[in-house]
Amino acid sequence: MLPVPLRPTGPISSPRLIPRRKILDIVDRAGGLNLSSSEREEEERMHPIMAASAPTSRSASPTKNSQAKRRVFDMSDQHLVVVMVGLPARGKTYISKKLTRYLNWIGLNTRAFHQGDYRRKAVKGYIGHFFYALENEEGQNIQRQCAIDALDDMADWLFNHGGSVAVFDATNTTRERREMIYKFCKSKHVKLLYVESLCDNNDVLTANISEVKICSPDYQDMDKEKALNDFLQRIEHYAKAYEPLDNEHDKQLPFIKVINCGDRYLVNKVAGHIQSKIVYYLMNTHVTPRNIYLTRHGESEHNLKGRIGGDADLSPRGWRFAEELAGFIDKQHVSGMQAWTSQLKRTVQTAWRINAPILQWKALNEIDAGVCDEMTYEEIQAKFPSEFALRDENKFTYRYPKGESYEDLISRLEPVIMELERQENILVICHQGVMRCLLAYFLDKKAEELPYIKCPLHTVFKLTPVAYGCRVEEVPLSVPAIDTHRPKPTICKIGRRPSEALATVPPHY
Repeated sequence: MLPVPLRPTGPISSPRLIPRRKILDIVDRAGGLNLSSSEREEEERMHPIMAASAPTSRSASPTKNSQAKRRVFDMSDQHLVVVMVGLPARGKTYISKKLTRYLNWIGLNTRAFHQGDYRRKAVKGYIGHFFYALENEEGQNIQRQCAIDALDDMADWLFNHGGSVAVFDATNTTRERREMIYKFCKSKHVKLLYVESLCDNNDVLTANISEVKICSPDYQDMDKEKALNDFLQRIEHYAKAYEPLDNEHDKQLPFIKVINCGDRYLVNKVAGHIQSKIVYYLMNTHVTPRNIYLTRHGESEHNLKGRIGGDADLSPRGWRFAEELAGFIDKQHVSGMQAWTSQLKRTVQTAWRINAPILQWKALNEIDAGVCDEMTYEEIQAKFPSEFALRDENKFTYRYPKGESYEDLISRLEPVIMELERQENILVICHQGVMRCLLAYFLDKKAEELPYIKCPLHTVFKLTPVAYGCRVEEVPLSVPAIDTHRPKPTICKIGRRPSEALATVPPHY
């Protein structure tokens, strides 16, 4: 029976389902329980192994340089415009917001331009469904001008403000409008990718209309029944002129059709690294209601001593948290739950009481602190004061010597995000750095905010994806734990005094 390695090396493999007997061995070796042979047999019988799978991922490739650079993508993809296509209430804004969040998270400066925002600036107050009628020439001219203004702003942002990918969120239901966008982008030497959302599932449409559109700024303070009728008539106006992307007529254009919220896809002429990443991401997302539970491992012996990294066992309070966590998850009454851990002992030990299949992800291992692994902040300051200062100056891109940066960690976690988007109810038991990266994705945090997101021990973050974002509920369980959060110091320059460097280090034993 193989022990969990202290610091797993080599390529990051697909997650492995942990046999119950192995979990018990890891817990037993740490002195977490004393079971008789009959009790062990009962534990194994009550937790049968269940099949599960996930995609293969590759590890980041840390170099010896302490200061990492932002990832550089294939320049042939730079300045890409993603053009949304589809009738109202088909999830275009949902897709555009989700895609924008993902691309920003992986390091591509992305911004969504919503034509509805431009229209609301041009026409104040309630305008009624007739504004969108084909025979309303004034309304059509305003809509066209709003599209032109949005395109001008997109070009300015892409070329003058460091933009990489712009998402044009509008109906773009006619060939004439899409031709206008195509000519504009071609004149600017900008690549295009069309994303068309098609839906004829009445249940999905009804839910989308009632949950999203009736609550939009267009119908603020309006009777819901009146708003519903008006919006349905707006859809009818668009439907009369709708010309979907055609497999023959548009065969030279790069596009993806998302059909019934991901039941089927049609991909055409997609080329380049970024376009391929976008298509792969869209094909891994779904709108099924679910919850994702994120928590750190229980308090470890290293936490008590202020040491980072390593592969320490849980402290006595950490073992109590493992019991409390299992009880909390049981009370959620969630069907089909899976628990994911890293390959480090403290996460496996935290999961040992969870009544669900447990998968180990190497990708969920804590950020690699390289030569600083298992050191305290005081020891790092004493031995590597310049490195300590450099990390404080830019914690997101700083790479530990022979270790990783937060940016490397995001690359490593991308397959985890893809699988989280594919799955339904998941409990992820991970580490502080890893949890910060995952929360930054779901909560749309900027790179400079990410390394300072507070992730207290013995606290569960319950995430519920909703229409245009993610609802988060922070649930502290009733087991005290040491504080491991270190805010950014006021003084970060090389040559600072030790007291200035260590000013924000949390107390430890």
